[in-house]
Amino acid sequence: MSRTDLRERTKAFALRTIKLAGALPMGRAGDVIGKQLLKSGTSIGANWREACRASSKRHFVTTAETCLREADETLYWLELLSESNLVKAARLAAILDECNQLVAILVSTVKHAKGGPKG
Repeated sequence: MSRTDLRERTKAFALRTIKLAGALPMGRAGDVIGKQLLKSGTSIGANWREACRASSKRHFVTTAETCLREADETLYWLELLSESNLVKAARLAAILDECNQLVAILVSTVKHAKGGPKG
């Protein structure tokens, strides 16, 4: 996957998280989880844009690692929404799948940028 493809994909994911956060049930749990989901879910794409403009390999790796941490955090909030039954699991299936795919892509990207597996 090219940097441009991932840039578009993370932006589309951010838009999906914005819509999901806006559709969460009113109340303390929905508000708190929605805010966290919104922050981490939109941060992935913003940080990926920064990584694409990195001034060095080290800067790229560091920023890509930030993307990975934000994607994993987003996965956590999505799992909480599902497991708490705030949102039906079926409604979250597609966005959970996309988030898992983004995590896998970012893990691979970071490993590759660091020079592959170390043993």
